[in-house]
Amino acid sequence: MDCDQYLVSRTIYSEKTFQQKIEKREGVKKSIPHKLKNNCSSCSPATAHLKLKKFLPVLSWLPNYQWKEWFVHDIIAGLCTGLVGTLQGLAFALLAEVPVGYGLYSSFFPILTYFFLGTSRHISVGPFPVISLMVGQVVLALAPNDKFIIANATLNETQIDYEARDAARVVVSSTLTFLIGIIQLVLGALQFGFVVRYLGDPLVRGFTTAAAFQVLISQIKLILNLPSRTYSGVLAIFYTTIDIFTNISKTNFADLTAGSITVVLCLAVKDLNERFKHILRIPIPIEVIVAIIATGISYGVNLEGTYNAAIVKNVPSGFVPPVAPDISLFSQMIVPAFSIGILAYALAVSLGKVYATKYNYEIDGNQEFIAFGVSNIFSSCFSCFCATTALSRTAVQESTGGKTQIAGIITAAVVMISLLSVGRYLEPLQKSVLAAIVIANLKGMFWQVADIPRLWRQSKWDAAIWLFTCFASLLLDIDLGLLAGVLFGLFTVLLRVQYASCSSLGNVPGTDIYRDVKKYKNVDELEGIKVIRFSSAIFYGNVESLKDGIKLIVGFDPVKIFNKRTKAQQKVNRLLKKKLIMTNENGINRNSATGEDTESDEEMHNYYGVERKEVNANNFNMQADGNTEFSSSVPIPVITMHSIIFDFGQVSFLDVVAVDCLKGIFKEFQRIEVDVFIAEYDDNVFGQLESCDFFNDAIKTDLCFLTIHDAVLHIQKQKKNCSSCSLLDMASHMQVQPASRNEILKRTLPVKSVEREIR
Repeated sequence: MDCDQYLVSRTIYSEKTFQQKIEKREGVKKSIPHKLKNNCSSCSPATAHLKLKKFLPVLSWLPNYQWKEWFVHDIIAGLCTGLVGTLQGLAFALLAEVPVGYGLYSSFFPILTYFFLGTSRHISVGPFPVISLMVGQVVLALAPNDKFIIANATLNETQIDYEARDAARVVVSSTLTFLIGIIQLVLGALQFGFVVRYLGDPLVRGFTTAAAFQVLISQIKLILNLPSRTYSGVLAIFYTTIDIFTNISKTNFADLTAGSITVVLCLAVKDLNERFKHILRIPIPIEVIVAIIATGISYGVNLEGTYNAAIVKNVPSGFVPPVAPDISLFSQMIVPAFSIGILAYALAVSLGKVYATKYNYEIDGNQEFIAFGVSNIFSSCFSCFCATTALSRTAVQESTGGKTQIAGIITAAVVMISLLSVGRYLEPLQKSVLAAIVIANLKGMFWQVADIPRLWRQSKWDAAIWLFTCFASLLLDIDLGLLAGVLFGLFTVLLRVQYASCSSLGNVPGTDIYRDVKKYKNVDELEGIKVIRFSSAIFYGNVESLKDGIKLIVGFDPVKIFNKRTKAQQKVNRLLKKKLIMTNENGINRNSATGEDTESDEEMHNYYGVERKEVNANNFNMQADGNTEFSSSVPIPVITMHSIIFDFGQVSFLDVVAVDCLKGIFKEFQRIEVDVFIAEYDDNVFGQLESCDFFNDAIKTDLCFLTIHDAVLHIQKQKKNCSSCSLLDMASHMQVQPASRNEILKRTLPVKSVEREIR
């Protein structure tokens, strides 16, 4: 036999015969108290040690740390990432609407706890522009400038109390971070790491692209140094843009020049770093170089005094004492805290999985929830804003040879040095330079716009999710945009399930393979058999479209067929009663002496009464089916199909409504003498059918087959046996005398098929 072929000889398996031959395991369901008892009884020192290592992943990798091979690489990576992280911390604090010095705290404290609790060895923990922007939206909503306007009696005007405003905003951001940490910790403890699955890649990329545009608009104000109001909520980006163009004449050219040069230099050098990364052992830290040069120029020329340039001014030296969160604000920030916490977790886990796959280790999603939850709770006590990871810092840490989170500890040490001694030397640095550094780090997010053509070719549903989330996040408040994107993504899933396709399958000749007849050429539909595949789960939302799909494939409505046959039977009995048709040994002939019957179907309907009822054919003297010819006044629909096989191979579950609908479908086809079978079902689906009392005297488990081909062979065998019985029955009838009138009336004599299209 050819090695490219295989032959199988086995019994035709229905569900009943299969269970008789292959014994099914009985599942044992354990109660919750029993499970808890087993877990408690299994406690041992070894189990406790494993649980401890799972909660503190550092105990797994640190004892196996290769100090000679890895330590130097981690030091270099930590130093480079620390320099970049220091500047990014200052810059991202502007997005969070807090004093820039607090960005350094946010780049330091989260790293300390993640070192012990995190499962990713490569991500760099700290601020991220999109998350910082979302924090800033909440800060602006709860601590706007309007709340801190004071009257100046000397100048006879109102002013903003910037000191009180900044203090209030720090409290809001740290309280928000504390609440985010609580939410993340609870979700991690409850094993809710799966929630990230609802943030698909198209949704996240569309959202971050929109957030990048919002960050761009907010930072353009700083580069131009324009006096403008702060907006939040629906259409905030458009109000801010209008405000910028309204005040464009007030542009500070010193800040514009510094910001523009910084953007160009950073983008150019980052591009060089990417192109020549195989040559450059360490990427050029352009942000640090530009910041040092800009600080020196600003200090030497006195840009603040001479050109009224906006500078950092105050960078804290040392650490602030721990501060408790303002619990009274929880009710006003619970919704944005949830969305920020989920998105921050999703960004970190998705990036961590990229490097975990590259370096062959695993990320524990639930442990990551716990790690970031504890990190945010701890860092919020030191006035930090929400931490996650940033692609640019992580890329620097990985590309410079970082092996583990020891590189993160080195990064934290560099930031700490900046806090203790170097920070005050950055006070002359222009804010426009920090804003330009933020914009330069958004390059990758802007390039995500190129996803749209690719997604449109691959999946129009995913392209729609990307576009909807992006525009919703631009038009609405940023957290509302994320929520709208999630809901729209779920809605598209519901639409795809609700309007799932039904397809007609044909057989590949000489095989047990069945494929869609519309998609493949060399497949044959079996004579008298329709194989119908359902492409999704069946539930209350799609049962009607399922029924419509079945009618479209079989080419008729079984209810209409039954009603027309019933009407034909009624009309035959009425014609017999009026002697408008006669019977003889050949069947039924029209009585030509009586002329044509001119009563319409409506009159016949009225003859039998106004209420229309289903009539059993056995209640009539005459059996009318699709193979009997009467006159043109008694049209009878012909059905050449005798069996339907439902392919449940892609049906993952059924609900009660779906089971009831299937019962109705079986009944409708069975009463017009079309047999219905189920094939390729999953054991769980069969269990749902059993638990919903689907099987009864009319629908038995014998109608369920393991494969489509099993069902086809069973039908063909059944029809072959029926044909043999019919020939024997015909031969016996040919040897008897002409039957009596009542016997003739009860027969079905195939004279001529009269096909009628059912509309």
